[in-house]
Amino acid sequence: MKIEIIKADITRIQADAIVNAANSSLLGGGGVDGAIHRAGGKELLEECIKIRNRQGGCKTGEAVVTTAGNLPAKHVIHTVGPVWNGDKERSSKLLTQCYKNSLKLAESLEIKTIAFPNISTGIYRFPKDLAAAIAIDVVSNFKSEVIEKVIFVCFDDENEEIYKELLNNKD
Repeated sequence: MKIEIIKADITRIQADAIVNAANSSLLGGGGVDGAIHRAGGKELLEECIKIRNRQGGCKTGEAVVTTAGNLPAKHVIHTVGPVWNGDKERSSKLLTQCYKNSLKLAESLEIKTIAFPNISTGIYRFPKDLAAAIAIDVVSNFKSEVIEKVIFVCFDDENEEIYKELLNNKD
């Protein structure tokens, strides 16, 4: 599985799936979540409402999928990252589950390319270096016969540098 790191707007990425750093309501919010909902439009929101009505939202660490609405991707995988509260062990386990569950869902949908944002590193305040290490570790160790490429889409220079350094040190 190829790993690519870019600095870009995830709402403009052409991939089989993009991952949304969602909140548990699935109804949009700030940051990546708000941007994906604005760009995806009414269809994306309507599907999220159906999921919410069926199962009551999405728990931290879990993942659900919708179509991508007006986005260039085919699917949006919504995962709820942990809010950083200083509990490194618990928060790290939950963030690990976000990546694992998103990848498992992608594999079940036979997705070949998937793009991840920097989950939980914005308003949820997860330390960027720790979040990047978890993301790269999970993706690097995930064995898939289906997924061909994972793209880490960094919104800022700091995350891009952290991811590139970690990936270069892994080789």
